[in-house]
Amino acid sequence: MSGLKSIVLGVVAAATVAWAAPASAADQIYEGEYVDGAAICAAPSVLTRIKKNFRYQVTHVPHLPDVEITDFRRIHQHRYIPADGDYRPIARRYCGATVELSDGDRRDIWYLIEERMGFATLLDGFGHADEVRGSNVEFCVAGFDRWNVYNGACRVLR
Repeated sequence: MSGLKSIVLGVVAAATVAWAAPASAADQIYEGEYVDGAAICAAPSVLTRIKKNFRYQVTHVPHLPDVEITDFRRIHQHRYIPADGDYRPIARRYCGATVELSDGDRRDIWYLIEERMGFATLLDGFGHADEVRGSNVEFCVAGFDRWNVYNGACRVLR
C-alpha cells in the first residue's frame, strides 16, 4: 500500500508543479496617468452605477447618514492591471475621485472597474468588447464602509 501512496503523491506533486504559473514581467502593475483610463473611470454608466449602489447602501446599512452622491470631481485612474490571457483574465482599473454629497460634505471615493465581467459583454460593430458594459464596479466612500468590507479606510481599493 505504501508503494501506491508514493505513486499517488508523486503524480499529485508533478501535477502541482506543471500547473503552477510562474511569475513573469507581465505581473507588473502600471501606474500613472492614462487618458483612456481616466475616460473609463469617468464613464457615465460607471458613475451612475456607483450613485445607485451608494444610495442603496445608505438606505440599507444601519447608522449611515441619509445622503446621496450629487457630483464627482477630480476623477482619475491611479492604477491599471491589464489582462494577461489565462494567467490573469480580468483587466482591473483602480480609480479615485472626490464626491459631493447631498448634505454638502465632500468625501474621497475609490473604485475598481473589472472589465468584461458581465454574462453577455456587448460588442461594438468591430467585434471589440465595450470597455464599460459588462464590467463589475466596486467602490468605497471614505467614512461609509461601516462593516470594513474594503479594510480600514478603503485600503483594498486604493
